[in-house]
Amino acid sequence: MKAVLLDTHVWAWSLTGDYRLSERATKSMTEADRVLISPISFFEIGQKVRLGKWPEMEPWVDKLATLVEEQGGLIADLDPVVCLSAGTMSWAHRDPFDRLLAATAARYSLPIISADAVFDGFVPRIW
Repeated sequence: MKAVLLDTHVWAWSLTGDYRLSERATKSMTEADRVLISPISFFEIGQKVRLGKWPEMEPWVDKLATLVEEQGGLIADLDPVVCLSAGTMSWAHRDPFDRLLAATAARYSLPIISADAVFDGFVPRIW
């Protein structure tokens, strides 16, 4: 497998060693030549920590940028094409974070590693 995009929760679970991370997801990350994180994941984690919706990520917030590098990950491009695609795609799902992740996966022909079945039928999903 050449490259994969991580859903925000998958990246967070990889940092915290969360038991919910599937064996297939872990194997796919390990075997990938490139593991990409969307910039929107930084925003999503930061916002949810600020709002008190993801307190277990609070200790990680200030280290996220350096942790990507330490893990050997790369930051996916969040360019105007991805943003416009996310806003205009025919997909009933309204979550802006998921829409940007799906648009990124589609733009760069990447499977997304996610526990969230909402991506099924829209972009290839590994779980």
